[in-house]
Amino acid sequence: MNSKNMMKFRERDICFDTPKVMGILNVTPDSFSDGGQYSSLETALQQASNMLQAGASFIDVGGESTRPGALAVSLQEELDRVIPVIEVLSKEMDVVVSIDTSKAQVMTEAVQAGASLINDVRALRNEGALAAAVMAANKFNVPSCLMHMQGEPQTMQKAPQYDGVVQQVTEFFIQQIAKCQEAGLERKHILIDPGFGFGKTLNHNYQLLKHLQDFKQLDVPVLVGMSRKSMIGNLLHRDINQRLAGNIATATIAALSGIGIIRVHDVVETMDAINIVNKLQSLE
Repeated sequence: MNSKNMMKFRERDICFDTPKVMGILNVTPDSFSDGGQYSSLETALQQASNMLQAGASFIDVGGESTRPGALAVSLQEELDRVIPVIEVLSKEMDVVVSIDTSKAQVMTEAVQAGASLINDVRALRNEGALAAAVMAANKFNVPSCLMHMQGEPQTMQKAPQYDGVVQQVTEFFIQQIAKCQEAGLERKHILIDPGFGFGKTLNHNYQLLKHLQDFKQLDVPVLVGMSRKSMIGNLLHRDINQRLAGNIATATIAALSGIGIIRVHDVVETMDAINIVNKLQSLE
């Protein structure tokens, strides 16, 4: 990366020498762990403020659930959910506001409303998404995160298969980054996310976790999201509200692996874990 581990999000420079935390803000009624909790503007802004005060550098706003089996929502419904939140967050809080969407028009309107990062579980493969990302990058210095997903949210967990999950996910990123660059999205505007839980079995997820450092060879920041997911619940036999220890364990492993952004629900506890990792890594 140019300027040693530094990336621009509009006019804001973020340095990934140490991991940054992305707080999850789902303004949806049906997200798998917090659906409906933050669907009013007031509760959404309060939660964002809490996460910012706890140390989050990013707030990821999502208006359509991508949990396994989730139903799609209309373009207008997604816009109605996310745009008012993004407008207020970007004006009132010193944080990078991310839009979690795969729809080109949502990307465009969110960036116009102040979003500083596009976070796409479909890696800009939907119609118009790549063009929207190129425009956002060139006009506003807004990067995009490309996530790997096998299949679609409705069906992705029905027997996903790989010859070698780490190698295949890496190859996907090499190809998709090349496509993005050909379309005019520069490497300095690209992040990647291996997509824990998106078309992966339990073992696939832990293979990716074990080999997270391998993705650093792609020379772009890496984002990971494992918070409260079934890879934790199914291994530990814990319900969603009992997965904090597992969340912290996976976040700590990600931090030790040099990951740039860790996307979580529990910002306070994750920041504690990262600060301990940072202390260790600062010592001779």
